[in-house]
This record gives sequence, C-alpha cells and structure tokens, in this order.
Amino acid sequence: MKRKQEIEATKNDNPSLMVTDNAEPEEPEEPDMKNIDCVQFGKYRIKTWYHSPYPEGFQGLDTLHVCEWCLKYTASLQSLQHHQPSCQPKCPPGEIVYATETNKVFEVDGKFENKLYCQNLSLLSKLFLDRKSIFYDLDNFLFYVLTETERTRKSEIEHVVGYFSKEKISLEGYNLACIVILPPFQRRGYGRLLIEFSYELSKLQSTVGSPERPLSDLGQIGYRSFWQAVIIDTFRSNIGSHLSINELSALTGVRKEDLVSTLASMDFLRYWKGDLVLCVTEEMMDIYLAANNVKLGRSVIPSCIILQKHTAK
Repeated sequence: MKRKQEIEATKNDNPSLMVTDNAEPEEPEEPDMKNIDCVQFGKYRIKTWYHSPYPEGFQGLDTLHVCEWCLKYTASLQSLQHHQPSCQPKCPPGEIVYATETNKVFEVDGKFENKLYCQNLSLLSKLFLDRKSIFYDLDNFLFYVLTETERTRKSEIEHVVGYFSKEKISLEGYNLACIVILPPFQRRGYGRLLIEFSYELSKLQSTVGSPERPLSDLGQIGYRSFWQAVIIDTFRSNIGSHLSINELSALTGVRKEDLVSTLASMDFLRYWKGDLVLCVTEEMMDIYLAANNVKLGRSVIPSCIILQKHTAK
C-alpha cells in the first residue's frame, strides 16, 4: 500500500498519530530518499516511511535491527541475537506512572542515565515521522513510553508500542511535543490513550495544556476528535449545570482556545448580547453524535495512574 493510501486508511480511526513541526502537507518521500528500508523490532519487520539520521555506518540498510527493550540498534541479526539474552530488564527504563492488566506507561527522563535510550527512541520514531527535527539535547524533555504487558511464568515482559514526549517546562503551556504509535500497533486506540494521558498530567498539575503547534493534518484530526468527545462527555456528566468555557477548561485540562475552536466547529456557540456563549442541550448533543463519528468514553483509567508524587513538577 502506498504511503498516501496508508495515511488515508488511518485518518478516521487512528487519533495517534503525529505532532510534527510542519503544518503543510508533504508528498511522501520516494523510496530512494529513505536511508533504511525496514526495521526489525521484536517480532515485527516494519517497512519504514521516512529518513532518520542514524550514523553513517547504518545508511542504505535493507533492515535495521533494534532491541525492543534498550533500543540498541545493529546492522546484523546475529549481533542483536547475541545482545538480547543479556538485555535486562525487559522493559523501558524510568518509573511506571500508569499500569493496567494489559498496558503500562513509563516516565523516562531525557537527562542523566537514560539520555541514550531517549535519543535512540527519537531516531526510531523519526522513521515514521515526516519533517520532525531530531534534537540530541533532550535534558528538558520527559518521555512517556506506552507498552503492552506480556506475562510469563517467571516475569513480565513489556513491549513498546509508542510514546509521547513533553517539555519539562513549556512557556507556551504545551503538554505534548511529539507522539508516535509504531505501525504494528496503530488502529488500536493507543494514540487516543496517550493524548488523554497527556491531559491527565495537566489536570494533576492543576494546569491546562495543548499540543505543540503546528499540528500535522493527522494530528489535527486526532485532537479534534478527542476534544469533541471530551466536550460531550463533560456536558453529559454535568447535566443541569451551566458551564462556562473557563469551567469547561478547568474540568477537562484543555486550553480555552482549543475548546472554543472545537465548540465552534460543533455549532455549540452562540452570540448573545455581543458575547460568545455556550449553547449545549442534550438534543443538540444527540443530533451531533448521530451525524458524526465521535468515540465517547475514557481510554485512561484514573485509578491506574500512579503519578501523584509528580504533581508538584
């Protein structure tokens, strides 16, 4: 399937996806523009989409072999097979900040001992991101790595499916800088889970947030879908309350500007005596849901967040 067709196939049900540093649509790169054709990651052989600045000795590879736990990369399968038995632990570094029976999120600091892991994660993700800059100075970034949990008789093994990053201190109030779900794990709701988790972090820190701009076309689709669902879920949970935009922002962790643009697209705003006011009824929400494919409900289970000690960051 051509890359353009792959993008079209994921638009409706993959809010994953990418926050890039270019809002303009880009033609897919020709195959000879890619420096690596495929990446072997765990049991998956994944066709790459874009160029990534791996060191010179890894240019022009048919297959790059990447350890799914420490993200060490090698040009040969034999080297990877020699490395993996001694690679411990079988999970990302950092602290577990979210855990369910099937998934975990690890918070990994881009500074100190995990800097190489975060650099390797950025290089891997660039194979599936267009026009995203790679920064090797990651001291000001936190990475939230999502895994699927495999249980064996003796231990648990974590398989990386994607991540998002965010600045530790963002003067613009961004709560997400980059988000990627690896291709084998797309269309499973993981992008939605990570977007929602970024807002849970904002609420725990008593702030409101927004993704880094500009958004890619797919990023805009994913976020708009999430904001629509959050708005309807919040109003349905507060029937009879006359919420203001400020109150809606505080309840959801979503920046007011994002709420206003989304409410306007849903035709939930009206002018009254020169002021822009919310106009949302149960009937209006039912009509909107009947005409649009909006996925309601939560992906993140609040009781599974184990991040309270980080709220003062």
